[in-house]
Amino acid sequence: MTEAVVLDEKATVLAFLANMADGRAEDAVAAFADDVVYTNVGLATLRGRERAARVIRLLAHPALGFGVEVTSIASDGAVVLTERIDELRVGPLAVRFWVCGRFDVRDGKIALWRDYFDNLDIAKGVVRGVLALAFPGAQRTMTPLQR
Repeated sequence: MTEAVVLDEKATVLAFLANMADGRAEDAVAAFADDVVYTNVGLATLRGRERAARVIRLLAHPALGFGVEVTSIASDGAVVLTERIDELRVGPLAVRFWVCGRFDVRDGKIALWRDYFDNLDIAKGVVRGVLALAFPGAQRTMTPLQR
């Protein structure tokens, strides 16, 4: 596969994550193949664009939110791997935790999105998020995605 194609697949994933982080749910959903498979390992697998879109649209709700900092990204053909810090927000509470994701890109669309995470790291993220409500320095500022 040519380097340009690999860069396009990475760009597809980065644009998807940036759209999620910016609350542009419909732009993020447009990156999905009709038959996308979305799995948070340990939770139920969602099959199909509309089922996966429910999660994206929920995170774009004004009282909720999503943030992301990609710390590493690599690709091998159609497979794009990310290591990142995700942030889930509920009102003023921001919970940050480590995530490793696999994206399979087919014909410019995300056909598979599988995230792996550590439940202990999520629990620590909740504690840090609660502390940051009283002591903002308990959490560092996230590095936004570069466009």
